[in-house]
Amino acid sequence: MKTLKTLSILFLSLIVFTSCNDKSLNVTNHDGNYSEGGLLDVKSTSINYVVGNPGPYSASIRVYQGKIKTTSIRVAKTFHSGSYVSNTVDSFKTISVSGDQNSSVGFDFTFTDLIDGLVGADGNPLSSSDGDYQIGDYWEMQYYATTSAGVRLNASVTKATISTRYAGTYSVLESAYWRIGVASGNWNGAETVIESIDASIYKHNGLAFWSDNTYYFTVDNATKEITVLPVDLAGSDVSLNGQPIMTCEVNSSFDVLTPCGNNNVFPNDATGEDIIETTVGYLTSGSGPREFYERMKKIVN
Repeated sequence: MKTLKTLSILFLSLIVFTSCNDKSLNVTNHDGNYSEGGLLDVKSTSINYVVGNPGPYSASIRVYQGKIKTTSIRVAKTFHSGSYVSNTVDSFKTISVSGDQNSSVGFDFTFTDLIDGLVGADGNPLSSSDGDYQIGDYWEMQYYATTSAGVRLNASVTKATISTRYAGTYSVLESAYWRIGVASGNWNGAETVIESIDASIYKHNGLAFWSDNTYYFTVDNATKEITVLPVDLAGSDVSLNGQPIMTCEVNSSFDVLTPCGNNNVFPNDATGEDIIETTVGYLTSGSGPREFYERMKKIVN
């Protein structure tokens, strides 16, 4: 019995030691020194900056206090676009750290905060319109911990990357297909991929039962309305199953889905499980319209 107790204590001690080992955290310092204080575990290493949503966004950090205490954290920022790297603003944010115990701290920032003081590749201040940025552009935030032993640069950073809200994989909740006014099935439970093409255009992959069809749309972030585009990225007319696309905006040939509508997004800020609702179709010459409705929810891992 004593042997079992001893083994249990050793096992628990190993768990505690491993979980508290600096090297297991997202905190490696550039010089590999783990013993001089300034130990930070950056929780928000990746933040999506969504075009059309200026914030505020939040970043969080866990501060591990030892014999040498962290008293403040200075946040620096730099902008990256392709191979271009901007100037650095050394004092983007300053976070006060108080107390002897381990704690969580953080800061908020907006789009205005991100661009302030930074210069673009053209030598001018960064654009004040987030629609001018490319998907994948990002701001990198570095963390400098101030202690009684000096200032330490943490290796882990936060990247706030330009992205679009509604890109992702969706599960189809409701759907319907009408062929010349006759209900002809649904694709409920299927998955649909929505891609970001740029800061404003999305690509819808697949059409009901046909995975080889695509079309494009935009979202008005103010009204939450979707506009299905009649042309592709090259400016050519979109066809679905080889026939001209019908959109609510430029075509009145819908039979069942009249008045044409149901093109909206329903953002869910709490869970990220956004809803997209679309109506689209195509017109077969000499036959009649094919109409498609779907309501789908973003899959959040």
